[in-house]
Amino acid sequence: MIRVALVDDQAMVRVGLRMILESEDDIRVIAEATSGAEAAGIVSAHAPDVVLMDVRMPGMDGLTATREVLAAHPGTRIVILTTFDDDEYVYEALRAGASGFLLKSVDGDALVSAVRVVAGGEALLAPEVTRRVIEQFARTAPAVPEDHTPSPEAVGDLSDREVEVLRLMARGLSNQEIAAELFVSSTTVKTHVSHILTKLGVRDRVQAVVEAYDSGIVLPRP
Repeated sequence: MIRVALVDDQAMVRVGLRMILESEDDIRVIAEATSGAEAAGIVSAHAPDVVLMDVRMPGMDGLTATREVLAAHPGTRIVILTTFDDDEYVYEALRAGASGFLLKSVDGDALVSAVRVVAGGEALLAPEVTRRVIEQFARTAPAVPEDHTPSPEAVGDLSDREVEVLRLMARGLSNQEIAAELFVSSTTVKTHVSHILTKLGVRDRVQAVVEAYDSGIVLPRP
């Protein structure tokens, strides 16, 4: 059973989310909060597998609440919900440690699928959303020359092949696209990605991309 908590200041939104999710046999809504300030408390009290978090709420917003929840409960999976299809929110949600990002206009089937994907340990981000993160870095980070080489400290234990895979991930490529680029199987790429996540100490591929840019393994090109 996937245990879900809802954090949204609008009662009708919570009712709608609950009705959709509890129509499924494998999902149960176990707690609700009406503000970001209440989020950490319900996570502590109920230990949900997935939290659906509104991004815009009075007082503490969803991004701040996400940081607070994950600081206390790093294993919690959080999906940010918003009515705003805004690159800045995508970027900040991922930097806050969210596992996914959904518009509130998403249909019921997509919402249910999202909860299952995130509960299963995957990041809920299509390659085009990953590309948004990259574009945000490109807008805010200084350009660097093509021959930039990351420091050994940044690369850490990553092999040359893993660095290569990470750079392709940072371009927003899916596993299948990376496999085609490197002339290897998707299974091989999946293994490399798993090793990269372990070595970087991150939970999913998008967090790995954020870490890659932050550490200098990958930087925006001119």
